[in-house]
Amino acid sequence: MDAKNQYLTVLQEKYFKAKSKKEKSSILNEYCKNTHQNRKYVIGRINSSIPSSPKKRRRENIYDGYVRVALVEAWKIFDYPCGQRLVPILKKQIDNLRDLGELLIPDEVAEKLKKIAPATIDRKLRHQKQVLHRERKYHRGNNPLIYQEIPIKAGGWDRSLVGQVQIDLVLHCGSSASGLFINSLSVVDIATGWWEGEGIMGSGQERTFKALTNIRGRTPFAWLEIHSDNDTAFINWHLIRYAKAQGIGFSRSRAYKKNDNDIARTEELNPC
Repeated sequence: MDAKNQYLTVLQEKYFKAKSKKEKSSILNEYCKNTHQNRKYVIGRINSSIPSSPKKRRRENIYDGYVRVALVEAWKIFDYPCGQRLVPILKKQIDNLRDLGELLIPDEVAEKLKKIAPATIDRKLRHQKQVLHRERKYHRGNNPLIYQEIPIKAGGWDRSLVGQVQIDLVLHCGSSASGLFINSLSVVDIATGWWEGEGIMGSGQERTFKALTNIRGRTPFAWLEIHSDNDTAFINWHLIRYAKAQGIGFSRSRAYKKNDNDIARTEELNPC
């Protein structure tokens, strides 16, 4: 359109300087032939002023720096969820956070946080995620071959099929992850919500594997598939060989996408 406007500006000057109707008609014919625009439309344009450049529409900045700072704080409090999961949490918990003194924000900012969309949340937090380097959580470069042995699965579960279990480890370490502490192995069936758990000291592969086999032994249904996150407590040859020998499927979540294993993570706090 910019090129057509420039072309029309040049012809507009020649059009008004033309002395005869035949010459003006020739100028119109030339323009319409080269641009394939309607003749009546061109006559209307050539008799009106042509803007030098189109005006750019600027979107109003509703969620300013104050909202962004409060959003980051709430995001940290609720353990870094994605925008889609953070939206319902903000609507229900913003007032509670303010009452408890965890979030010191005015009413205007609180109302904006309750109305913010998931895509806007992800866009506002993009830089913060890069700063925190949360993509470094899993160090798959040490043994990439073993990760290729386990297929990735993100959704698409048949919730009418009993025996598809998600597994996860809950760390009971308080504010520091140093030293040796107890972990809870959480196992949840996707179809029924049946939960089993067992405590282990540390997160070693052999102890985790032993606890998993114990849980399977007391589960009242056969296991068809095991789904875990990318924790090295699960991604190891002990569990891979065991699953193949027992005819059990074995899949894992996408890296850096902890919500793929959301059922087991929810049952950690609300066991059956």
